[in-house]
Amino acid sequence: MSTSPKPVKKVPIHLQSAQNRVYIKNGEIVNHDKSFKADVYIEDGIIKFVGPSSEITIPGGVRTIDASGLMIIPGGIDPHTHMQLPFGGAVAVDDFYHGTKAAVAGGTTMIIDFVLPNKHESMIEAYDKWRSWADPKVCCDYGLHVGITWWSKSVSEELGILCKELGVNSFKTFMAYKNLYQLNDSDLLDVFERIRGLNGVAMVHAENGDIIAKNTQRLLAEGITGPEGHELSRPEEVEAEAVHRACVLAHQAACPLYVVHVMSKSAGIELARARHRYRGRYIMGETLAAALGTDATCCQHLGFDHEAAHVLSPPLRPDKTTPEFLMKLLANDDLQLTGSDNCTFNKEHKALGKGDFTKIPNGVNGVEDRMSLVWEKGVHAGLLDPCRFVAVTSTNAAKIFNIYPQKGRIAVGSDADIVIWNPNATRTISKDTHHHACDFNIFEGMTVHGVCEFVLVRGRICAERGNVRVAEGFGRFIPTPVRPPFVYDIIEGKVQASSEEQQEHQERQNGNVAKRFAELDIQIPVQEPLSAMLAGNLPMPAEGSLCSTPSVRGRVDGKRDLQESSFSISEELDKSGVRACIKVKNPPGGKSSGFW
Repeated sequence: MSTSPKPVKKVPIHLQSAQNRVYIKNGEIVNHDKSFKADVYIEDGIIKFVGPSSEITIPGGVRTIDASGLMIIPGGIDPHTHMQLPFGGAVAVDDFYHGTKAAVAGGTTMIIDFVLPNKHESMIEAYDKWRSWADPKVCCDYGLHVGITWWSKSVSEELGILCKELGVNSFKTFMAYKNLYQLNDSDLLDVFERIRGLNGVAMVHAENGDIIAKNTQRLLAEGITGPEGHELSRPEEVEAEAVHRACVLAHQAACPLYVVHVMSKSAGIELARARHRYRGRYIMGETLAAALGTDATCCQHLGFDHEAAHVLSPPLRPDKTTPEFLMKLLANDDLQLTGSDNCTFNKEHKALGKGDFTKIPNGVNGVEDRMSLVWEKGVHAGLLDPCRFVAVTSTNAAKIFNIYPQKGRIAVGSDADIVIWNPNATRTISKDTHHHACDFNIFEGMTVHGVCEFVLVRGRICAERGNVRVAEGFGRFIPTPVRPPFVYDIIEGKVQASSEEQQEHQERQNGNVAKRFAELDIQIPVQEPLSAMLAGNLPMPAEGSLCSTPSVRGRVDGKRDLQESSFSISEELDKSGVRACIKVKNPPGGKSSGFW
């Protein structure tokens, strides 16, 4: 059993009884499935009323907020954070206080952090350690995933305890970090079978750790020791191969698989292919604020400190079209969520890797800017509608981790985790104004549309027009029960993957967004072996990166050249006009095949 300490609740005067009742009027409610005009009344942290003002009598002593011209949306749920994580001789500087304060400032009202046991460490002991770090500090609610960093009978038994007694339904495996966290395929199959038996959700960091280890040895031997070596050691195809393999393994075990931090076009394509191949069952995917908001060209040739500040795994890609491509995958439901992978280190911590890029602590910021970045690059750019924005920043996470509709929805009975969102206001991101504890922001100087006017955490106004006032320890641990219906009803055939709700959303997407897309043809070249380049047999790519991924835009008329062979995400629709198709153009045999 867990021995985690009880949270220490120190709620200051400004967060006490005066804010137990809040009335929000004249706003536009935006949920993942529809938007509508309504007022919202909150009492004791719970939404008590949603409807027209004519149907409610407001009691005295209520804080009233006029949301005219604004949107009322569910608070963001960031499914991927690493607060105060020990990594490579350093500890992430955003602890559970600073990290959740930054989250609230940006409109995220719940995080799900990762417990990462050391190899041969008890998962229960690691869980208790994370709870002892988080409970006294969190400013908003939080949940936990647990990493499976080694495999044994005792680990299998502890999985059962975590699922049945400690409120954890999701477990992260690693195909990377050889000799540290990496599991082989046989162990992965055993893990997936065990998680399936517990009705949990498997997660995977998909990169081929064996290839990365070999590439790293070659690069260091050739004297390539700077931050550029990090991306060179783990090119796109190394991520894509692992995504494909992980999806096949999970399918063999009939286990739902959540692929974390998809960072490249080719990895996104592999995940999209798997979703279509398995008809929406088993496979889910997440990309990051970092992947949507920037790329590797923004940090090249700017010195060690700047380049090291952008190091994370999988790395940012040097293909400038990657962010838009990943956003289109989100729009088409080939990816389902956005996380931040928030794991921040300061300049002196990143400097641990001078002379050896493998020692640079991996991680960037993102928890504060995730919501605005997705709005800017998605909704403001015309690729997402507001309902899809809510889905990929909040509701889908709540459904996958089985806390919906407590979280992720504006509805009677739901927690009053609410953001009053100004879609037209702008702000400029900077390390000088963010609420992180780190001294660098990878989105420095970017101006984004979409700003939080108010952020309510369980009914408490914790951010108001840029003024953030949070209470250390106010947040609660939220258990994530096993067998999320959103995942398992489809696997067990109780509902079709294409439900009426999903069809309604897809029709909206195709009507408002997909018509704007030209057919996107992407030619993914075979990446030459790193050993050949280091031997001097290959030229350097034009932009100075050994891993640039050239892309070729297809003809906008959508016609097919049967002499061409490329993989594409096409805007061809089925008879109902609601589903995009993924196809291989001119495969062996000369015929085109589609995976739906």
